[in-house]
Amino acid sequence: MSIFVIGDLHLSFNTDKPMDVFGPEWAEHYKKIEEDWRSRVTEEDLVIIPGDISWAMSFESAATDLGWIDALPGRKVLFKGNHDYWWTSKAKMDFVYESIEFMHNSFTTYGQTAICGTRGWLCPNDIQFTEDDEKIYKREAMRLENSIKQAVKAGCEKLIVALHFPPTNDKKEPSLFTEVIDKYPVDKVVYGHIHSKAYFSTTLQGVYHDVSYYLTSCDFLEFKLLELED
Repeated sequence: MSIFVIGDLHLSFNTDKPMDVFGPEWAEHYKKIEEDWRSRVTEEDLVIIPGDISWAMSFESAATDLGWIDALPGRKVLFKGNHDYWWTSKAKMDFVYESIEFMHNSFTTYGQTAICGTRGWLCPNDIQFTEDDEKIYKREAMRLENSIKQAVKAGCEKLIVALHFPPTNDKKEPSLFTEVIDKYPVDKVVYGHIHSKAYFSTTLQGVYHDVSYYLTSCDFLEFKLLELED
């Protein structure tokens, strides 16, 4: 039993949104992901997808993209990204796909490990951070803490946090997200959102306050799933 992660799939089987406009490496990127996924993931494994899953605008129009994910091996845990406009109520999404679980600021378990998280948001920075950003930022930090608290209350001792946005700004300064994470027995944090080699280095990666942080945007991972070590 293994836990894998890959973010920012940006699928568009029913949408005219080819990703190769962002670079030649994105040409038919889903084929690269599927080849690696099928070669390494078993039905007993779990795959975390931290946001920006489909370019679809409604849950119904995302059916082909979500069906593609559902047909791949393993159990999948999906978190909302800033481009997941198709994301709708838990009641509408639950139980539609056999192998997919949609996270709504909650947690799920895999063996002895809890998977917690929320979408996240921009952290305070010198480039762009409005009053509206601050409101969302504080709200998302509260949602993250609620998710973690639920897992701790349930007796989970090993926690993985999934966010879509990075948990720090481009200067890697402490944030409300890292403050929340530091309060609880979080082992690993995975996130996406960041694309292009020019920006990969602006993200918090490696061990910080005894927590391992991983950027998991699929182009950063060269369209191969990251297997989290125990």
